[in-house]
Amino acid sequence: MNPWLLLGLAIMAEVIGSASLRASEGFTRLLPSVLVVLGYAAAFSLMAQILRTLPLGLTYAVWSGVGTALTAIIGWTFFRDAFQWTALGGIALIVLGVVVLNLGGAGHE
Repeated sequence: MNPWLLLGLAIMAEVIGSASLRASEGFTRLLPSVLVVLGYAAAFSLMAQILRTLPLGLTYAVWSGVGTALTAIIGWTFFRDAFQWTALGGIALIVLGVVVLNLGGAGHE
């Protein structure tokens, strides 16, 4: 399977795990707690497969950058976390960094 598709799935699994961690209320709610474990298990399992073909630095940069951006957006949207324009600017810089990494050939060896 395409490693970039797997990376997208790993990012989604990690974001689900992170959002569920917040919703679990300290692991006091069963369903979100189960989603935390399943989300992180799926994310790391997928990452192990991805790293067979993609370089570690690029893979982790994309995974953590996109995951951070999506998690922040979910926090603002669903958990009413405080929104700051500076944070939005930081997320834009993360996305720009991921684009520059890809355009620079880091993932095209």
